[in-house]
Amino acid sequence: MTTIAVIGSGNAFFKDEGAGLYAAKYLKENYDFSPAVEIVDGGTLGFRLMPMLQEFERIVIVNTSSDETMEPGTIAVRESDEFLGESLIKKTANEVEIAEMLQICSLTERMAETTIISIVPEDIVSVEVGLSGSLKGAWASYIETILLVLASAGVSYRQRGEDTALETILDAFADPSIEYGRGF
Repeated sequence: MTTIAVIGSGNAFFKDEGAGLYAAKYLKENYDFSPAVEIVDGGTLGFRLMPMLQEFERIVIVNTSSDETMEPGTIAVRESDEFLGESLIKKTANEVEIAEMLQICSLTERMAETTIISIVPEDIVSVEVGLSGSLKGAWASYIETILLVLASAGVSYRQRGEDTALETILDAFADPSIEYGRGF
């Protein structure tokens, strides 16, 4: 049974807001994990995040975090209690929903140990699938940070042969056809 999940969260239609989705897809396409890691297209899950927070032992949520005190491309790693304890400015419905689900689940008997890995977006207003230059520049660090968090949870990883490039991942979300596996 898989006890750890990576949930890519965000909205691919608002440029950088899709970074978490792209990161999860990138991991799914390029890495093998041991023990197995379930990679989830979290999109804008909202209340559907709750059962996952109770099903898995460990969850890593990858997303964006609107923080105007930080430069775009800055990566932050927070445990759920630290995330909830901060007075973070939440600019998107997705950011609010994650915080709400973590708060609700923290009151239940069982909640996965949860880490949130956020990257500060440059553009969450443009209606397009893609990433700004700042996030493309920080992409390798974002992926490396996710892999390091998984490794600290006892997960080993191996990169598969040829790399599925970020641009290919973005194309899959821009054209979610059967050929591209409907995006995720």
